[in-house]
Order: sequence, then structure tokens, then C-alpha cells
Amino acid sequence: MRNNLQKVCHWGAVISLLSLIALCVAWELVLAPLRPGGSWMVLKVLPLLLPLIGILKRDVYTMQWSSMLILIYFTEGIVRATSDKGLSASLGWIEVGLTFIFFLCIVSYLRPYKRAAKKLAQQAIRKASK
Repeated sequence: MRNNLQKVCHWGAVISLLSLIALCVAWELVLAPLRPGGSWMVLKVLPLLLPLIGILKRDVYTMQWSSMLILIYFTEGIVRATSDKGLSASLGWIEVGLTFIFFLCIVSYLRPYKRAAKKLAQQAIRKASK
């Protein structure tokens, strides 16, 4: 059961990250760029590419730090959803949704690892105190 949940969470994280990358590129080049013809804001996608391989490989360390990185995009989505108008505001809400899905999937995927690490730490403390 837990293994199936982890598979779902892993693929949810992968799909939401890839969707967020595609959204950011399309948003800043075609859908609602700050300037007609695209803008340099498309470079905001570069930090999202850093954890992609680690997420695909299920690297626990990469998943941990990417869960913090994604909060920057959550913040940007909230700001643009509430301050922009029209399509850009809608894209901001989509960005918020994708970042929320990614964060939820990553945290759910990592939960068993965190529990195991906590259990090992408690055993080590008990063993050292004897």
C-alpha cells in the first residue's frame, strides 16, 4: 500500500514540476509576457530545471530542498494572481495550484523516510545512553 502511494506521489511531483516548467515558459514567451514578443522573465524557469533529474531519480535529498525552492514559485503565483489582471491572473492561480500539488506530493513521498530517520535516531540515543 505504502509503495503504491509513494509511486503516485512521485509521479504527481514529476508531472506537476514538468507542468510548472511548461507553464512558466509559455506564460513568459507566448500567453501573457510582460512585453510583447516575450520577456527575460522566462529565465525564472532555470531554477526549476535544477531538481528535475533528482526528482526523476527519486533522490531524497533533492526532494527535500526542492520542497523549499517551490515556495518561491508559490509566492510568485499568489502575487501575480492577486495583482495582475486577465489571463496573467489566471495563470498565477494555475501556478499556485501546481506548486501546491508538487509540495503535497513531495512531502507525502518523504514522510516514510522521515519516520525511519527519526526511529533510527531514537534507537541511537537509547543505545548511547546505556
